[in-house]
Amino acid sequence: MHLAVPLVIASALFAIGVYAVLARRNAVLVLMGVELMLNAVNLLLVAFDVYLRDTLHTGQALTLFVITIAAAEIGLGLAIVLAVFRGSATIDLDLLRTLADHDDGPDHDGPDLDAPDADEDHDTTIGRQAQRSGSPP
Repeated sequence: MHLAVPLVIASALFAIGVYAVLARRNAVLVLMGVELMLNAVNLLLVAFDVYLRDTLHTGQALTLFVITIAAAEIGLGLAIVLAVFRGSATIDLDLLRTLADHDDGPDHDGPDLDAPDADEDHDTTIGRQAQRSGSPP
């Protein structure tokens, strides 16, 4: 078999995967597009391994690593999709803007660490003033 056949098939798989990632709004279909792209890479690795007659079979070994990473990626990705679906009842990527970081300025949720506490006793305040000036209280 010529090397052109797996190259054309892998190119088609990769192009379909890129289209699925860029055009789809469903998170599961985006993950399927990523899987198609990874499978296209696997096909190329094995095809070049056979074409170059590598005695170490490096392409096949790398393919096993890519398959392992793809399995972990799809497991983690689906877990994230399920968690988001439980919280918002949708997996439409256009509607999931609640996870976006809106840069409205600094967060004021926590306590202000620079301001003195209102219930702090007077001795502690005097002790701080003495520490700043360098003299003992």
